[in-house]
Amino acid sequence: MARVGLTTERLVRAGAELADEVGFDQVAVSALARRFDVKVASLYSHVKNSQDLRTRIALLALEELADRGGAALAGRAGKDALTALGNVYRDYAHDHPGRYAATRLRLDPAAAAASAGGRHAQMTRAILRGYDLTEPDQTHAVRLLGSVFHGYVTLELGGGFSHSAPDSQESWSRILDALDALLRTWPPAA
Repeated sequence: MARVGLTTERLVRAGAELADEVGFDQVAVSALARRFDVKVASLYSHVKNSQDLRTRIALLALEELADRGGAALAGRAGKDALTALGNVYRDYAHDHPGRYAATRLRLDPAAAAASAGGRHAQMTRAILRGYDLTEPDQTHAVRLLGSVFHGYVTLELGGGFSHSAPDSQESWSRILDALDALLRTWPPAA
């Protein structure tokens, strides 16, 4: 029988908070059991194992990030939309580093298909329509933006830009300007 007050949703949210505190790699059912001061076995009626918990956290994080992105993009186009989406990813990573790490978890095909991951691709493609890109250039540009956003945020969170001037915000703004300029001239010359 499930312990009163424990639900799958509550456990997943607590797991997401734990990920933000100690890192996504440290999230396990045993750590969550300690947080609730219960035996590990009492959580198995809500989550199958640590991998199931981590998958659920990833799905939650993808959903939260997609919701933020959708709200930020409403009514925007071109560089304004590009900047808004880039800032959503960067801000979410700073606000929720463990959850952001969870968004990078490789999901099985069924979980991936049911996730908000498709919304992320749709948002990026919506931005790129403002740059009048067609296939396969649009797919290349989706990959470019994802790589730049994730790469920059990962390096920044790891302290890679904290040891020298200028401030990383200045670099981020210039990177967004450069992406906008590149997309306006896409495809690049071969």
